[in-house]
Amino acid sequence: MSDYLSMSALHHQPLGKSIALRFALAWICFATISGVLSAQDITAEKVDGIKVGYLIDMPMPLTSNGAADLMAQLGRLAQSANDDSRLTVVLRYHDSTDSLGRTPFEDALRLARAITGPDLRRIRVVSWVEGTVNGHLTLPILASDLLVVAPTAVIADATKDESAADETIEVSYRSVAARRGLFPPEVVSALVDPGLELAKVAKIDGGEVFATGNDLDKLRSTGQITSESIWSSANVPLRIDANQLRSSRIAAGIVGSKEKVAELLDLASLNPIDHSTKSGEPKGVLLEMVGSITDSRSRRWQSNLRGTIEAGDINTWVIAIDSPGGSLGQSVTLADWFANPDPPLHTVAGFIQAEARGDAALFAVACRPLFMSPSGRLGGPGAEAIDSAAVMQNDELIEEIARNAKRPAALIRGLLDPSLEVYRYTSRKTGRVRYATEEDLIRGVEDPVAERERWQRGELIELAEGLSASEAIAFGLAEGESPSVDDVSRRAGLTGTPPLVTDRGMIRWVESLGRNHALAFFLLFIGFAALSTEANAPGLGLPGFVAIVCFGMYFWIKFLAGTAEWLELLAFAIGLICIAIEVFVIPGFGVFGIGGLALTVLGVVLMSQTFVIPRNVYQIEVLTHSIWAAIASAFGLIAGFVLFRTMMPHIPVLSGLAMETPDSAAVNEAEKLADYSHLYGQTGITTTPLRPSGKAKFGDAIVQVISDGTAVGGGERVRVSEVHGTRVVVEGLDEVADERAPEATES
Repeated sequence: MSDYLSMSALHHQPLGKSIALRFALAWICFATISGVLSAQDITAEKVDGIKVGYLIDMPMPLTSNGAADLMAQLGRLAQSANDDSRLTVVLRYHDSTDSLGRTPFEDALRLARAITGPDLRRIRVVSWVEGTVNGHLTLPILASDLLVVAPTAVIADATKDESAADETIEVSYRSVAARRGLFPPEVVSALVDPGLELAKVAKIDGGEVFATGNDLDKLRSTGQITSESIWSSANVPLRIDANQLRSSRIAAGIVGSKEKVAELLDLASLNPIDHSTKSGEPKGVLLEMVGSITDSRSRRWQSNLRGTIEAGDINTWVIAIDSPGGSLGQSVTLADWFANPDPPLHTVAGFIQAEARGDAALFAVACRPLFMSPSGRLGGPGAEAIDSAAVMQNDELIEEIARNAKRPAALIRGLLDPSLEVYRYTSRKTGRVRYATEEDLIRGVEDPVAERERWQRGELIELAEGLSASEAIAFGLAEGESPSVDDVSRRAGLTGTPPLVTDRGMIRWVESLGRNHALAFFLLFIGFAALSTEANAPGLGLPGFVAIVCFGMYFWIKFLAGTAEWLELLAFAIGLICIAIEVFVIPGFGVFGIGGLALTVLGVVLMSQTFVIPRNVYQIEVLTHSIWAAIASAFGLIAGFVLFRTMMPHIPVLSGLAMETPDSAAVNEAEKLADYSHLYGQTGITTTPLRPSGKAKFGDAIVQVISDGTAVGGGERVRVSEVHGTRVVVEGLDEVADERAPEATES
């Protein structure tokens, strides 16, 4: 029996079977009228040999969101189709007027490739054109298995929305059309290039062909044409009406109703599927995934996104990505979310603003559709050095993510693990292209030798440094380029940039400050300068407070940015304490000073990165930048000493924070008024600690003294080693005096 039964065949069936068939048809009609028919029901649509088809209205204009929703619907239909016959799906095209907006080329090409791809091989896609269709919405028509038209149908000017001729677009149109052979190549060229003249000519040998441009001129000049019909003149956009499409056998027939379409296709009925009732009006939120991936930030993002699902009215996420990665485990979790969204969510659109390095590439490619800025980068060395063992440990999850997002799994693994060698393989029999490693090629097959013979190995895909936007699109890891989040949102079906997910605005603001390297350097520089000033000013005052505030803000910003933890703060704080001990307690510059400076620089460096020891090129670059930033900011110690000591005595408000440089003449005059030369060699007891200056008691006299560089505590015995006018230098004695020690005697 033929695969396609007409309705009249029902009358020739036995009585019992006829009743069963009528009952089945009545059930189908009831389901159609009630609007409850869905893709999940289609396994029951073929009853006792009756063929039914499905009617889907083409979104106009075709947006990224509409294309993704339509491809998902077609995918579900394909999965439910029987192996012994192809399921017929009719895509109905209404008028694509200018008021509806333009269809982006990338979205139309994505749908056309899906229609001609292997995943939908169980579906026969029929395009039904009822009105005028122009622009890139014509591309899926070229990809269809069959074309039927209404009497008012017109297909025209495929590139009307393009400002200039683009060879890439013409090549794509030719490639898609060649897969089906529905439209002659000359007609396709004229659709894409309005500058071509297209004619249908009758030749001397009796054949009829289409000819354009130089080929047409050649036929005319050689006199091989007996008659010709001009379809479009040069520089006039091509418009093909229903009669032309039918007479040239591009269209299978001219029909004016759904019932006539079903009859022409030899279907018992054509049941509409309203995919809009499944997804609803697009309503979305925006999540900005900027900076390093850490556990705390990932949990906060997931909590915010989970809230949008629980609210029940959000069905679209727009993910703006600019991240070097940082945690493979968290990225796998996020990728699983994005590749397999829970209802009512149906679209997760991604946009790589600048980069998605390292493990960030995983959740980026899990978004579908994914757009990239023209200068964007996908993959490459990131904040976490990922080894082969980590990739193998998550291999099953990566495979599942790739399958749900319909991405090449081998390319995703190659982006994460640069040591993998991924090749382009082409089937020797069908020409199908596959990206795989040599291990992937023979995994799970019974005859590895025969499997290798089936595929011709092509070039090695270079993934170690990541992929540019054009490369990612060519490999099927991204859907297209986009200049902004607003453009991506509109291509996802939204009216514009959606609101940000629920989050604390203060944290977003602080994290944006943390990504400002100039501000971080400024805070460190001012902090070190203020610390230097405090070391040279009497007591603890405003400079010390400024230093604490600057260092505290620096740590807070880096902590919320995801690059600073408590270990970094501990190293930084201990370093500052050691420097303070060296300055205020132990004269000179020794172990505490050098060690404190090293710990301070280490703390600053670690606060600027998520790793300790660099393991890839990106981490080496980050480490180098962090070290130079720390060293440069440490020059604030010198700048603070010079500038503040020079300028502060002359600023009225700040003059009390610094002691003026003493007048040498006045000092000499003062030294003449007192003579302590008689104290030379005498021993006494310190009444205050010498740090390095203080006071000591010699007999009944208490004198201002200074130590010779050693630390001397209060109540310790000292001996006068030098006397310069009023400047008395003492040295500590080995034995420590008791609090009740006798009064000093002459030595």
